[in-house]
Order: sequence, then C-alpha cells, then structure tokens
Amino acid sequence: MNRFAALFAALDGTTKTSAKTAAIADYFRTAPDADRVWTIALLTGRRPKRAVNATELRLWAAEAAGIPDWLFEESYTVVGDLAETIALLLPPATATVELTLDQAIRSLIQLTGQTIEARKAAVRAAWSQLPTTERFLFNKLLTGGFRMGVAQGLLTRALAQATGVEEATLAHRLMGNWDPARTPFAALIAGDSPTDGGDVRPYPFALASQLEDGPESLGGLEDWLAEWKWDGIRGQLIARPGAFALWSRGEELITDRFPDLAPLADFLPPGTVIDGEILAWDAAQNRPMPFAALQKRIGRKTVPKSLLTEAPAKLLAYDLLEDAGQDLRDQPLSYRRARLEAIITALPPRSAAGHLPHHPRARLGQAGKDPRHRKGGRGRGPDAETRHLILLRRAQARRLVEVEA
Repeated sequence: MNRFAALFAALDGTTKTSAKTAAIADYFRTAPDADRVWTIALLTGRRPKRAVNATELRLWAAEAAGIPDWLFEESYTVVGDLAETIALLLPPATATVELTLDQAIRSLIQLTGQTIEARKAAVRAAWSQLPTTERFLFNKLLTGGFRMGVAQGLLTRALAQATGVEEATLAHRLMGNWDPARTPFAALIAGDSPTDGGDVRPYPFALASQLEDGPESLGGLEDWLAEWKWDGIRGQLIARPGAFALWSRGEELITDRFPDLAPLADFLPPGTVIDGEILAWDAAQNRPMPFAALQKRIGRKTVPKSLLTEAPAKLLAYDLLEDAGQDLRDQPLSYRRARLEAIITALPPRSAAGHLPHHPRARLGQAGKDPRHRKGGRGRGPDAETRHLILLRRAQARRLVEVEA
C-alpha cells in the first residue's frame, strides 16, 4: 500500500488543484492495474462493506497496545478519529510486509461472515505488518469511513492525463454499478466493464448554476425555453437492450423504489436514456403532490402497496440523452426536445412518464423557472451545462419580469 499511502500524503499536503491533479495522474501511471481500479472505486464512493464494527476495533486495539480501555477512550476523545487513534497507539510493526491496495481490500472482503476470532486474528496480523501511514489507511478501510476529498471532475481530469482518454468519455465510463472486485482497469477505461445484465450506466448529471448577472446577459429571449423547476428528485431512466434502471442524481440505483415506472420498460424504444424529475403525482388533479408525499418513498427499499396508491410516482421528462443507442448530448436542445416529445407522445395513455411544455415566450426571471438554450448542446463533462442551463434563484424573482405561462 506504499504507493497509495504516498498518494494520500501528497493530496493531504496541498490545497492546490493542479498539484492534486498531477499527483493522482502520476499515481495512475505507475500503480498496478488492480490498485488503480480500487483507487477509482474509493474516490467515487465505492467502498467495501464494513466487516468489523467500531466496538471490536477499540477492544482489539487497546489489547494490542497493552493499555486499558479507559486510556484508549481518552486518547480517542483527544484525537477525534478512530482510525488515527489506533494507528498512533499500536506498537511499531514487527515485520513490514509489502501489501498492495488490492490485497488489503480483498483481505477485508474475506472477513465478512467469519467468526470474531478469525476476524480479530486477521486484523491484528495486518496491524503488526503495516507502517503507521499504511496502518491508518487500512483502519479507514476497516471502518468504512475512507474519504480523500477528491472531486469527480478532478479525478477524471487526472485519469485523462494518465490514459490519454477524453475527460467526458471517462466520466461516462466511470458511472454505473461496475464492481471493482471483478473489473480490469483496461476494461473500465475502455468502457467494457462487466455488469449484471445489460448496460445500465447513466450519463454524468449536468447541474444548473446560479445566474450571476441580470436576465439581459442571456441574450435574446426567443433563443430560450423555460419550464417549471419541480420539487422532486432528479433521475435518469435507462432503457437499453436487456437493461432497465432508474438512477438518482447521487448515482444511487433506485429502480426498486419506484416499481410504478417499471412498465415503461415495455414501451420505451431500446437505447433510450431520459433525464427528468421524479415526482409523487396526483392523477385526479394531473399535478405534482407535495414533496413530503414523495419523501415517504425515498428512504424505503421496498414500497408497500398502500404507499404506491397513496403517492404514485411519475417521471416528468425534460431531456433526451440517448436515442436508439446514440449519445445525443452534442445535439442542440431543440432537436433533443423534439425527439423526447415524440417518444413520450407515443407512450400509452396514463403512462408513468410525461412531459410538460416549455414556455417559448417566457420572459426569464421568475423563480421556479428553469431556462434552457434552444441551440445548446448538453455537453459531456461534469460542468457541461454551465453556459446553457441556468437556474434563477427565488431571491431574484421580484426584480425580474413575470413569466407568461
């Protein structure tokens, strides 16, 4: 884990984005392939499940350090971090062993389901063989609290520098539910990572930014479309051959939480990816329900029938990212919107997906409106919509003009 420890130290020792990018790119050029895959996984939030709980670690560490439990707890209170406390209190390694990041993480995965005696022996053996920094990182992985504070854009930029693959292409390939334990580095970079079933990878979510200047900075109003900013959750619906999935903006697979959208798999053309807003929908009034109704469903792994009836879900689509398997993000919004409307219109009546019309004569500026440039491509990078998708905040509403709806 010495290469990974060196990367951690380099990132921890600077606040400069350029220095962090260079350090990560350097690491990806020299680290073993399996370590590179796990590093990408860790930096994108794919941490292995915790196999040992905090109470066990405290007891084992106090025993290994030869100190009473109360002294360990006092030390923990001063340090404030369990992984660091353990790394500082343990005696020096008796015999240093070179352990790769891949080997360390796989050893942790193997602890799942083992007896407490077997887990204790394995953890203490690792502690006795790792230097302090590597031991600290090992503890972070053990506790499930590993974070390095590296933004997704910085990671893809560094990886692009190391591999020569375009940033936007990498951003898409790193999305989805690929498994670092069985994904080769070359396959991940090439976009051929194995998945269960078809390809369910979403596209990077393009986020809106605040309008810093007045509405006049947007140019001609006839070049813009405006729609309501609904109070739901952002989602991408994937309908590809052999695959149907619903992703949240936080890259969480939420297909099972919204079974009322499942029938769309039978009606959407294969190779369709829709970006939109998931809402609890009042069919009788044909309008969204309050967010509180949707919130009852968000935290549930399984949704009871009563809640499906009480707060049925609907996807309000506002962008088409893929059509017949073709990536449309470089196409103008006017084209994407026309194709989206054709697809939604062809769905059966009372479908769980729909769209509301834009307001082409909208005078931009009222809160709750989300204006989009007709000619703007979606873009492919993490910040792709900075220029063409601008969210007007409520504080600006009264000094700007009204919207003709």
